[in-house]
Amino acid sequence: MTRTASGTEVPRTTPIVRATLAQAAMELRLLVRSAESLLVPLGIPLGVLVFFSVVDVLPTGGEAPVDFLVPGVLAISVVATGLVAVAIQTAFERKYAVLKRLGGTPLTRGAFLVAKGLSVAALLLVQTVLVVVVAVVGLGWQPGGGLLLAPLLVLLGALTSTALGLLLAGTLRAEATLAATNGLFLVLLVISGVTFEAEALPAPLAALGALLPMGALRNALDSALSGEGLAVEATLVLVAWGLVAVVVGSRRFRWEP
Repeated sequence: MTRTASGTEVPRTTPIVRATLAQAAMELRLLVRSAESLLVPLGIPLGVLVFFSVVDVLPTGGEAPVDFLVPGVLAISVVATGLVAVAIQTAFERKYAVLKRLGGTPLTRGAFLVAKGLSVAALLLVQTVLVVVVAVVGLGWQPGGGLLLAPLLVLLGALTSTALGLLLAGTLRAEATLAATNGLFLVLLVISGVTFEAEALPAPLAALGALLPMGALRNALDSALSGEGLAVEATLVLVAWGLVAVVVGSRRFRWEP
Protein backbone atom coordinates (compact mmCIF):
# COMPACT_ATOMS: atom_id res chain seq x y z
CA MET A 1 0.00 0.00 0.00
CA THR A 2 1.00 3.61 -0.51
CA ARG A 3 -0.63 6.97 0.01
CA THR A 4 -1.92 9.70 -2.26
CA ALA A 5 -0.74 13.27 -1.73
CA SER A 6 -3.30 13.88 1.00
CA GLY A 7 -2.92 10.58 2.83
CA THR A 8 -5.48 8.22 1.28
CA GLU A 9 -4.10 4.66 1.10
CA VAL A 10 -4.20 2.97 -2.31
CA PRO A 11 -2.35 -0.09 -3.70
CA ARG A 12 0.68 0.66 -5.84
CA THR A 13 -1.01 -1.20 -8.68
CA THR A 14 -4.11 0.99 -8.52
CA PRO A 15 -4.96 2.39 -11.98
CA ILE A 16 -4.40 6.11 -12.32
CA VAL A 17 -8.13 6.77 -12.69
CA ARG A 18 -8.91 5.18 -9.31
CA ALA A 19 -6.02 7.00 -7.69
CA THR A 20 -7.23 10.30 -9.15
CA LEU A 21 -10.78 9.73 -7.90
CA ALA A 22 -9.49 8.80 -4.44
CA GLN A 23 -7.46 12.00 -4.35
CA ALA A 24 -10.44 14.04 -5.60
CA ALA A 25 -12.57 12.68 -2.75
CA MET A 26 -9.87 13.68 -0.28
CA GLU A 27 -9.56 17.14 -1.85
CA LEU A 28 -13.31 17.61 -1.50
CA ARG A 29 -13.19 16.63 2.17
CA LEU A 30 -10.40 19.15 2.70
CA LEU A 31 -12.44 21.90 1.03
CA VAL A 32 -15.43 21.27 3.31
CA ARG A 33 -13.62 20.10 6.43
CA SER A 34 -15.02 22.82 8.70
CA ALA A 35 -17.75 25.42 8.94
CA GLU A 36 -15.14 28.18 8.64
CA SER A 37 -13.89 26.83 5.31
CA LEU A 38 -17.45 26.91 3.91
CA LEU A 39 -18.10 30.54 4.85
CA VAL A 40 -16.62 32.12 1.72
CA PRO A 41 -17.80 29.63 -0.95
CA LEU A 42 -21.27 28.96 0.53
CA GLY A 43 -22.17 31.39 3.29
CA ILE A 44 -21.25 34.67 1.62
CA PRO A 45 -22.96 34.05 -1.77
CA LEU A 46 -26.18 32.79 -0.20
CA GLY A 47 -26.15 35.60 2.36
CA VAL A 48 -25.73 38.20 -0.39
CA LEU A 49 -28.54 36.63 -2.43
CA VAL A 50 -31.08 36.48 0.38
CA PHE A 51 -30.27 39.78 2.10
CA PHE A 52 -30.12 42.02 -0.96
CA SER A 53 -33.11 40.33 -2.60
CA VAL A 54 -35.24 41.06 0.47
CA VAL A 55 -33.70 44.44 1.36
CA ASP A 56 -33.79 46.46 -1.86
CA VAL A 57 -31.01 48.96 -1.16
CA LEU A 58 -28.60 48.48 -4.09
CA PRO A 59 -28.93 49.87 -7.63
CA THR A 60 -29.95 47.06 -10.00
CA GLY A 61 -30.82 49.00 -13.15
CA GLY A 62 -34.56 48.60 -12.81
CA GLU A 63 -34.44 44.78 -12.57
CA ALA A 64 -35.99 42.88 -9.70
CA PRO A 65 -33.20 42.39 -7.17
CA VAL A 66 -33.31 38.59 -7.33
CA ASP A 67 -33.15 38.63 -11.16
CA PHE A 68 -30.09 40.85 -11.00
CA LEU A 69 -28.40 38.98 -8.15
CA VAL A 70 -28.61 35.32 -9.24
CA PRO A 71 -25.97 35.55 -12.04
CA GLY A 72 -23.67 37.56 -9.78
CA VAL A 73 -24.06 35.20 -6.83
CA LEU A 74 -23.25 32.23 -9.06
CA ALA A 75 -20.13 34.08 -10.22
CA ILE A 76 -19.18 34.81 -6.61
CA SER A 77 -19.55 31.12 -5.73
CA VAL A 78 -17.35 30.04 -8.63
CA VAL A 79 -14.54 32.48 -7.87
CA ALA A 80 -14.74 31.90 -4.11
CA THR A 81 -14.19 28.17 -4.61
CA GLY A 82 -11.92 28.02 -7.64
CA LEU A 83 -9.72 31.00 -6.85
CA VAL A 84 -9.79 31.57 -3.10
CA ALA A 85 -10.32 28.13 -1.54
CA VAL A 86 -8.15 26.17 -4.00
CA ALA A 87 -5.34 28.73 -3.99
CA ILE A 88 -5.05 28.84 -0.20
CA GLN A 89 -5.33 25.08 0.24
CA THR A 90 -2.75 24.32 -2.47
CA ALA A 91 -0.34 27.01 -1.28
CA PHE A 92 -0.16 25.49 2.18
CA GLU A 93 0.14 22.01 0.71
CA ARG A 94 3.21 23.26 -1.14
CA LYS A 95 4.55 24.93 1.99
CA TYR A 96 4.27 21.72 4.01
CA ALA A 97 5.84 19.61 1.21
CA VAL A 98 2.65 17.71 0.38
CA LEU A 99 3.20 18.43 -3.30
CA LYS A 100 6.86 17.41 -3.07
CA ARG A 101 5.86 13.99 -1.73
CA LEU A 102 3.83 13.28 -4.85
CA GLY A 103 6.92 11.60 -6.28
CA GLY A 104 6.48 8.71 -3.85
CA THR A 105 2.84 8.02 -4.72
CA PRO A 106 1.10 6.40 -7.70
CA LEU A 107 -0.49 9.77 -8.47
CA THR A 108 1.16 11.87 -11.16
CA ARG A 109 1.31 15.62 -10.89
CA GLY A 110 -1.13 15.97 -13.76
CA ALA A 111 -3.57 13.60 -12.07
CA PHE A 112 -3.24 15.58 -8.86
CA LEU A 113 -4.33 18.76 -10.68
CA VAL A 114 -7.21 16.87 -12.27
CA ALA A 115 -8.28 15.73 -8.80
CA LYS A 116 -8.26 19.36 -7.68
CA GLY A 117 -10.52 20.25 -10.58
CA LEU A 118 -12.92 17.40 -9.86
CA SER A 119 -13.27 18.43 -6.22
CA VAL A 120 -14.04 22.02 -7.28
CA ALA A 121 -16.62 20.77 -9.77
CA ALA A 122 -18.34 18.65 -7.13
CA LEU A 123 -18.51 21.50 -4.63
CA LEU A 124 -19.73 23.93 -7.29
CA LEU A 125 -22.50 21.53 -8.24
CA VAL A 126 -23.77 21.71 -4.66
CA GLN A 127 -23.34 25.50 -4.56
CA THR A 128 -25.19 26.03 -7.84
CA VAL A 129 -28.08 23.82 -6.80
CA LEU A 130 -28.37 25.62 -3.46
CA VAL A 131 -28.36 29.06 -5.10
CA VAL A 132 -31.00 28.05 -7.64
CA VAL A 133 -33.22 26.33 -5.05
CA VAL A 134 -33.06 29.30 -2.67
CA ALA A 135 -33.74 31.73 -5.52
CA VAL A 136 -36.65 29.77 -6.99
CA VAL A 137 -38.30 28.40 -3.87
CA GLY A 138 -37.50 31.11 -1.38
CA LEU A 139 -37.37 34.26 -3.51
CA GLY A 140 -39.64 33.53 -6.45
CA TRP A 141 -36.98 33.73 -9.16
CA GLN A 142 -37.92 32.53 -12.64
CA PRO A 143 -35.09 32.27 -15.19
CA GLY A 144 -35.85 33.54 -18.67
CA GLY A 145 -33.76 30.83 -20.31
CA GLY A 146 -30.21 29.54 -20.45
CA LEU A 147 -30.79 26.43 -18.38
CA LEU A 148 -28.52 24.45 -20.72
CA LEU A 149 -26.00 27.22 -21.39
CA ALA A 150 -25.58 28.44 -17.81
CA PRO A 151 -24.05 25.18 -16.46
CA LEU A 152 -21.47 25.26 -19.26
CA LEU A 153 -20.58 28.83 -18.34
CA VAL A 154 -20.28 27.87 -14.66
CA LEU A 155 -17.91 25.07 -15.71
CA LEU A 156 -15.86 27.47 -17.83
CA GLY A 157 -15.69 29.92 -14.94
CA ALA A 158 -14.65 27.11 -12.60
CA LEU A 159 -11.83 26.04 -14.91
CA THR A 160 -10.61 29.62 -15.26
CA SER A 161 -10.82 30.39 -11.54
CA THR A 162 -9.12 27.14 -10.54
CA ALA A 163 -6.30 27.75 -13.02
CA LEU A 164 -5.79 31.24 -11.58
CA GLY A 165 -5.88 29.86 -8.03
CA LEU A 166 -3.25 27.24 -8.86
CA LEU A 167 -1.11 29.89 -10.56
CA LEU A 168 -1.08 32.00 -7.39
CA ALA A 169 -0.51 28.97 -5.16
CA GLY A 170 2.41 27.77 -7.26
CA THR A 171 4.24 31.08 -7.51
CA LEU A 172 3.69 32.91 -4.20
CA ARG A 173 4.49 31.92 -0.63
CA ALA A 174 1.56 30.47 1.30
CA GLU A 175 1.11 33.55 3.46
CA ALA A 176 1.28 35.83 0.42
CA THR A 177 -1.27 33.65 -1.37
CA LEU A 178 -3.61 33.91 1.61
CA ALA A 179 -3.41 37.71 1.61
CA ALA A 180 -3.49 38.09 -2.18
CA THR A 181 -6.50 35.86 -2.80
CA ASN A 182 -8.62 37.38 -0.05
CA GLY A 183 -7.68 40.91 -1.11
CA LEU A 184 -8.34 40.13 -4.76
CA PHE A 185 -11.70 38.56 -3.90
CA LEU A 186 -12.81 41.71 -2.09
CA VAL A 187 -11.72 43.91 -5.01
CA LEU A 188 -13.63 41.70 -7.46
CA LEU A 189 -16.75 41.89 -5.29
CA VAL A 190 -16.66 45.68 -5.45
CA ILE A 191 -15.87 46.36 -9.11
CA SER A 192 -17.34 43.37 -10.98
CA GLY A 193 -20.99 44.41 -10.87
CA VAL A 194 -22.08 41.23 -9.11
CA THR A 195 -24.10 42.81 -6.30
CA PHE A 196 -25.04 46.18 -7.80
CA GLU A 197 -25.23 47.70 -11.27
CA ALA A 198 -21.77 48.42 -12.67
CA GLU A 199 -22.94 51.80 -14.01
CA ALA A 200 -23.00 53.01 -10.41
CA LEU A 201 -19.19 52.89 -10.51
CA PRO A 202 -16.89 55.33 -12.32
CA ALA A 203 -16.72 54.33 -15.99
CA PRO A 204 -13.07 53.15 -15.90
CA LEU A 205 -13.76 50.87 -12.92
CA ALA A 206 -16.90 49.48 -14.53
CA ALA A 207 -14.96 48.73 -17.73
CA LEU A 208 -12.17 47.08 -15.75
CA GLY A 209 -14.64 44.97 -13.78
CA ALA A 210 -16.16 43.59 -16.98
CA LEU A 211 -12.70 42.47 -18.10
CA LEU A 212 -11.98 40.55 -14.90
CA PRO A 213 -13.05 36.91 -14.42
CA MET A 214 -15.87 37.50 -11.92
CA GLY A 215 -17.41 40.34 -13.91
CA ALA A 216 -17.10 38.48 -17.21
CA LEU A 217 -18.72 35.36 -15.74
CA ARG A 218 -21.53 37.42 -14.22
CA ASN A 219 -22.24 39.13 -17.55
CA ALA A 220 -22.17 35.84 -19.46
CA LEU A 221 -24.54 34.19 -16.98
CA ASP A 222 -26.85 37.20 -16.96
CA SER A 223 -27.16 37.07 -20.75
CA ALA A 224 -27.85 33.33 -20.69
CA LEU A 225 -30.35 33.32 -17.80
CA SER A 226 -32.27 36.30 -19.19
CA GLY A 227 -32.83 34.44 -22.46
CA GLU A 228 -30.51 36.60 -24.56
CA GLY A 229 -28.18 33.71 -25.42
CA LEU A 230 -24.40 33.57 -25.36
CA ALA A 231 -22.54 36.79 -24.52
CA VAL A 232 -19.60 36.24 -26.86
CA GLU A 233 -17.36 39.03 -25.56
CA ALA A 234 -17.74 38.07 -21.90
CA THR A 235 -17.19 34.40 -22.72
CA LEU A 236 -14.03 35.19 -24.67
CA VAL A 237 -12.73 37.19 -21.70
CA LEU A 238 -13.18 34.12 -19.50
CA VAL A 239 -11.46 31.88 -22.05
CA ALA A 240 -8.55 34.33 -22.35
CA TRP A 241 -8.01 34.44 -18.57
CA GLY A 242 -8.10 30.67 -18.41
CA LEU A 243 -5.59 30.22 -21.23
CA VAL A 244 -3.21 32.77 -19.74
CA ALA A 245 -3.43 31.12 -16.31
CA VAL A 246 -2.75 27.66 -17.76
CA VAL A 247 0.18 28.78 -19.93
CA VAL A 248 1.86 30.89 -17.26
CA GLY A 249 1.10 28.41 -14.50
CA SER A 250 2.58 25.48 -16.45
CA ARG A 251 5.86 27.39 -16.65
CA ARG A 252 6.02 29.01 -13.24
CA PHE A 253 4.26 26.59 -10.90
CA ARG A 254 6.70 25.34 -8.26
CA TRP A 255 6.06 22.01 -6.55
CA GLU A 256 8.80 22.49 -3.99
CA PRO A 257 8.20 24.49 -0.77
